[in-house]
Amino acid sequence: MGKEGVIYRVAGPVVTAVGISPRMYDVILVGKEQLMGEVIKIVGEKTIIQVYEDTSGVRPGEKVVDTEQPLVAELGPGLLSSVYDGIQRPLPVLMEKMGNFIERGVTAPGLDHNLKWPFTPVVKQGDKVTGGQIIGTVPERAITHKVMVPPGISGTVDMIKSGEFTVDEIVAVIDGKEVRMMQRWAVRRGRPFAKKTAPEEPLITGQRVCDTFFPLTKGGTAAIPGGFGTGKTVTQQQLAKWSDAEIVVYIGCGERGNEMTEVLTEFPHLEDPKSGKPLMERTVLIANTSNMPVAAREASVYTGITIAEYFRDMGYDVSLMADSTSRWAEAMREISSRLEEMPGEEGYPAYLAARLSEFYERAGLVETLNGASGSVSVIGAVSPPGGDFSEPVTQNTLRIVKVFWALDAKLSQRRHF
Repeated sequence: MGKEGVIYRVAGPVVTAVGISPRMYDVILVGKEQLMGEVIKIVGEKTIIQVYEDTSGVRPGEKVVDTEQPLVAELGPGLLSSVYDGIQRPLPVLMEKMGNFIERGVTAPGLDHNLKWPFTPVVKQGDKVTGGQIIGTVPERAITHKVMVPPGISGTVDMIKSGEFTVDEIVAVIDGKEVRMMQRWAVRRGRPFAKKTAPEEPLITGQRVCDTFFPLTKGGTAAIPGGFGTGKTVTQQQLAKWSDAEIVVYIGCGERGNEMTEVLTEFPHLEDPKSGKPLMERTVLIANTSNMPVAAREASVYTGITIAEYFRDMGYDVSLMADSTSRWAEAMREISSRLEEMPGEEGYPAYLAARLSEFYERAGLVETLNGASGSVSVIGAVSPPGGDFSEPVTQNTLRIVKVFWALDAKLSQRRHF
């Protein structure tokens, strides 16, 4: 058992391999085209992998390689105004490489490793620093990007320099450990903070009906359930445009491609009321539309919340839109049935509630490791089939979230938005 093995069985996005001994959630490169996948189950000698790309043409006997790393997000200057797919590959870079249609097995780093950023240190040689502490700043579009010591590193600053650097270059050395402007963080692991506090300040959404009757706090969670065509995506786009959050992370998770196109065409032309700059300059978009591989929907949700937590750690108020969590739940249902697990209500897996709460619980108002106050507010759309609010995704979401903005088909048919 080692780093390389062979494919034993292929069932849609689920591939079974033998001959490797990975850890749970390790990234595995599958087949000749080295498609990216993630270990989701280990049964004896067999490793079960969910593949984030189309598995057409993959056959038993092909090679699999264990990278011995979990799925990580690259965090650093250059995130704002980026457009990513579910596994943080920048879509404009993929378009340059391949044209309008994404081919399989192509990798691209999440950040531009050649672009230089002006780094200004805020600590000096000999200072004592701890994980999460801000050691320098980089001006990035509409905000000041704060470069932090990666969690887990602390000690005395041996060396720190100012100037223009790429995200890969060393800007400081702390007790012999090199610090760069970029951090890599496993997306399934929440970023650490000093303590969680009770949310007090409202997040002004810019929609009077929400702010008056059903207010949401900074660090709160909200769900927008509604049937087909009731205005979930429109509501989320309005919140992304006009809410008073400093950073917006918008995840298009399994929804129609036209809706993401709308965001991409509108946001660069809309002006941020605070800064007067285009709204796109404070936004990170993750586009994982319905025609993209099913398994990557789960990755897109975790990638989005990890990016939101990173900006929260700098002391910013972040608003995260997930459109739609139902599509992610449907992806879980498909993977679960491929694994031949015992189905729960309506075929969803028994762990549906646990996965949803794991996601929503990463929201909150926190005191960061550097003593600042930052928040992540999560607003998730739910698309119940036929507008039936008694189905499992809506009911489990309602148990977890504090704000419930239900949309009604009759009102939308009367053009009452």
